[in-house]
Amino acid sequence: MKQLLKVIQLYKNETKLIEASIENNRDAQRILYETYAPKMLSVCRSYITDLQYAEDVMVNGFCKVFSHLKSFKNEGSFEGWIRRIMVRESIDFLRKRKDIEFPVEEMHQEKHLQGYADLDIGISEMQQLIDELPEGYRVVFVMFAIEGYKHHEIAELLNISEGTSKSQLFKARKLLQEKLNQINTASYGTK
Repeated sequence: MKQLLKVIQLYKNETKLIEASIENNRDAQRILYETYAPKMLSVCRSYITDLQYAEDVMVNGFCKVFSHLKSFKNEGSFEGWIRRIMVRESIDFLRKRKDIEFPVEEMHQEKHLQGYADLDIGISEMQQLIDELPEGYRVVFVMFAIEGYKHHEIAELLNISEGTSKSQLFKARKLLQEKLNQINTASYGTK
């Protein structure tokens, strides 16, 4: 009678995967990459509208992840650590292409914007609306509303003032609200 081979999982937890990856174990690196690549592509794609460029940025980001893996101290989330690298890589990519502009025209701030909850809009349609935002608006909006950065962190990462960060976020929200109102008007014939 033939004996069946018992499959033993090489790496049972993330810490062991990280340790093996530091030792240049290609299987461990592949597992880490395959585990986090889809999420990190989504992060890069939030900042960079062209999927091919977003993929390039993600791959460059993973090169940094693996080359700086020794600096991860197992304090906090490993995914969060990778995410910060991807955000910085995305911002650096946009800076190099000089795609980030932060217009400073005056705008009267309204206290309340209409909510989005009553709109029937899918994730891909919302992503399309975010993609259509001017680059500076989009970057600040994604960093604040999706990534959860605070204005002082955004200001530091983008080398802008906190006021500019707040202004860009306000303008992004206002523009999104206008676009959503247009969709609502087209869908229901009312405002």
